[in-house]
Amino acid sequence: MPARTTKYLLSLTVAALLALSFATAVRAGTADEARWQHEAQAVTITRDDWGIAHVHGRTDADAVFGMAYAQAEDDFNRVETNYLNAMGRLAEAEGQSAIWQDLRMKLFIDPVTLKSLYAKSPAWLQALMNSWADGLNYYLATHPDVHPRVIKHFEPWMALSFSEGSIGGDIERVSLNRLEAFYGDNPAALARVDPPSSWQEPTGSNGIAIAPKLTADGHALLLINPHTSFFFRSELQMTSDAGLDVYGAVTWGQFFVYQGFNQHIGWMHTSTGLDAVDEFAETIVHKDGKLFYRYGKELRPVTTRTIDVPYRAADGSMAERRFTAYATHHGPIVREANGRWIAIALMDKPLEALEQSWLRTKASDYASYMKVAELKANSSNNTIFADDKGEIAYLHPQFIPKRDDRFDYTKPVDGSDPATDWQGLLPLDAAPHLLNPPNGWIFNTNDWPYSAAGPYSPKRADYPRYMDTFGENPRGLHATRLLTGATGFTIPSLITAAFDSYLPAFARQIPILVADYDALPAGDPLRPKLAGQIALLRHWDYRWGIASMPTSLAVFWGDTLWDEVSKADTAEGLSIYDYMAEKAGAKARLNALVEASDRLQKDFGSWGVPWGEINRYQRINGDIVQPFDDTKPSIPVPFTSSRWGSLASFGAHRWPGTKRYYGTSGNSFVAVVEFGPRVRARAITAGGESGHPGSAHFNDEAERYTTGNLRTVYFWPDQLKGHTERVYHPGE
Repeated sequence: MPARTTKYLLSLTVAALLALSFATAVRAGTADEARWQHEAQAVTITRDDWGIAHVHGRTDADAVFGMAYAQAEDDFNRVETNYLNAMGRLAEAEGQSAIWQDLRMKLFIDPVTLKSLYAKSPAWLQALMNSWADGLNYYLATHPDVHPRVIKHFEPWMALSFSEGSIGGDIERVSLNRLEAFYGDNPAALARVDPPSSWQEPTGSNGIAIAPKLTADGHALLLINPHTSFFFRSELQMTSDAGLDVYGAVTWGQFFVYQGFNQHIGWMHTSTGLDAVDEFAETIVHKDGKLFYRYGKELRPVTTRTIDVPYRAADGSMAERRFTAYATHHGPIVREANGRWIAIALMDKPLEALEQSWLRTKASDYASYMKVAELKANSSNNTIFADDKGEIAYLHPQFIPKRDDRFDYTKPVDGSDPATDWQGLLPLDAAPHLLNPPNGWIFNTNDWPYSAAGPYSPKRADYPRYMDTFGENPRGLHATRLLTGATGFTIPSLITAAFDSYLPAFARQIPILVADYDALPAGDPLRPKLAGQIALLRHWDYRWGIASMPTSLAVFWGDTLWDEVSKADTAEGLSIYDYMAEKAGAKARLNALVEASDRLQKDFGSWGVPWGEINRYQRINGDIVQPFDDTKPSIPVPFTSSRWGSLASFGAHRWPGTKRYYGTSGNSFVAVVEFGPRVRARAITAGGESGHPGSAHFNDEAERYTTGNLRTVYFWPDQLKGHTERVYHPGE
């Protein structure tokens, strides 16, 4: 056959294949759209007068379709960005600066593995994942003006990449600077200067459960008070004809309520001090051109695999960096220390985590909640629980590796010693836990579990030391002070407690500072320089307030000393609060007051400034990384960083070009729930439900947020009457 004929026939074949491919794609697209439209008709979205979506579907999967669509309506950018983070694809949107973050994720997240897990998932969970992807894709199909940065089509397996709703997952324990130093062969990464320590708001949350015997109406109460980045979660309700009926906070892009309640139970997750992430120092041996690591008396081969990290180049084109990643049986290698490679071990159970995250929203009492907990796929959260049977409980995380308590797992342990290995998971009853303690209250403020119920708390001596790495904190002392001996709780009084203005850290630290001043020699120049400031602080009641000048002075002083003390060696086990009080010394404490006074004088014209003039809430636009501007409108916020023991948290500091403090984290979603015959609640979300500046719901909750004025939750259909803005099917 002549070559020209062969080439001609080949071109016809290619053309035919292309035509067939195009026709198949068109048919697939048509089939997808028909399916989406059918699903949309099974869903009703009711927007209340705060813009909050109440989503109802015929099936649970229909409800997932609708809530994914509703989230995308409110803030598709945050939905997509969360999955760019979760799948290690952020650099495809943001360029080289995100390469190391993507590499970190890809050490654990592999699409091939997730697709396999999806195929193995139970049919009910596959249906939810399918509907989740369909809801997001239908949103994109019906909103051609929305242009995703990277993900133009969502696939069901992607839901497994982000199956646990914490703001900072276990993987964030891996230092990006150290990862870059190791895999990028860039020791200079270790020398990067971090922001001041006082700019880092303590992570965590507050949860309080009150038993019926301490409440005015004989019903259990629950405080749900996560401290996260602002605008990190959506607030919504999901219901179905199959019995689903749950309300609360949903991390953008996920299809389950992470912290919330249904008709019968409520749950609040707080970041745990449990040590469930461990580092193993591996002894690497080079032999015959290959890498091995010592394990007991044997040499084991180091596992290697290639990881490609695409990124957007400066000119907008796509480029790629290729890495050889290393791992041992302990986990991937993430850094080097003292000549040894460090492997990290952490929970890697995406399927079980997604199952647990969903199934607990449908639990109806403590027993059914604990049955779900047996999946043991929660490693990062304590849980405060309450239900309509009057039961209250504290749960430690369920993923707890059993370890030899001779070793200090807060530091890298010797990976060559088999005795350091994890020895399976502990049973649930081997962890600290509480159910209906006699005192009638339980709390957690990211402190240890050993004060959760006052004298009825779990006993520290009964558990391995790896059960907690946090110890006490000022919020825990504050909660204990408020709850001990209190009775007659109602929704309003529990809200009042959640916004109590006392600052126990300053109640400890300020008297020491005053004593330092009083001990100065008569002729010391600091006496006249600090006389007014000390007089102001000496008579302070240690309570925050918008008009409080002592709060401003104390916070500026505390932040200054905190940053100085953070540089000191606290290896002897002292907390930073102990160090400030016991080891910093009078000179450092008084000099910090001088520096704080000078800063206030320079920025505000006086060291006596009302706290509300400094501490502000501002939302200028819908960017994930917010800009701040002293010349633009903002709202005063009375509460402080949780660092000082304020239960209501507002993590704020100066920003480039500002003198005022602007908050970016702390109280986000706050709710108080009463579990009577008909559950009722009040709640607030930082800013508003929508991420669109043009929406009426972009900032409509801001004033209420700053004053702790929680609004009524419209949980029941009759509560929505007169409070409904719009009722529609997705796509309308």
